[in-house]
Amino acid sequence: MRAMMILFFVLFGRAALACEAPVCLVDPEVLQLTRVITFEDTQSSQGPGHQVKDLLVLEGAVFGERFAGQVTVSEGDHDKILGEALSPLTIMPGEDGQNLSVVFLQGNNVLNGYGVAGYPKRHAQGEGAMAFLFDDDQSALSFQIRGGEEGAVVVVFYRRDGVVIMRMDLPPAGEHAFGFIRATGEADIAGVLITNTDPQGVALDNVRFEKTPELS
Repeated sequence: MRAMMILFFVLFGRAALACEAPVCLVDPEVLQLTRVITFEDTQSSQGPGHQVKDLLVLEGAVFGERFAGQVTVSEGDHDKILGEALSPLTIMPGEDGQNLSVVFLQGNNVLNGYGVAGYPKRHAQGEGAMAFLFDDDQSALSFQIRGGEEGAVVVVFYRRDGVVIMRMDLPPAGEHAFGFIRATGEADIAGVLITNTDPQGVALDNVRFEKTPELS
């Protein structure tokens, strides 16, 4: 699996400049991103994690479940997000027990979404939607998916007015970092929504943003 991911990023790294999609998937190592959210300064615990009952406000971005105008329904044990986001893009928490938790995992903190079964049930952990809203619009970002068992992960990028820039299916989930860049270089990525149908659920870590301007 690791060899497949290396080949994948080699191919996509070379193809990034020729990408015809609104957002290109690239090797995160090629992006010059100056800021990172690690969740290390956020209260956490092992097992189900420290429950986050409302929005998680961190420097540079706010984390929740979805955006205003959207609704959460179940797809088995996983969250499915329906509806269009309203303008201006506004982050929303999940219902009680179906929002977020911060888990101490393998030496560091990660963010979980809790699915419809609710906190602290194990089969709900990592099955919920996660969304984040940047303080400032971005032209590139990256994040790390943790704990995946080669299930499906979908990421949706939004403008500040709630319009979808692109919906993207990621390669099978695992311990992977993914980089994203606007094909046009335009800085208009305001929010991101992540859902999954991985058998064990997934967690989020190391959200990087603020691309260094390219000087001519």
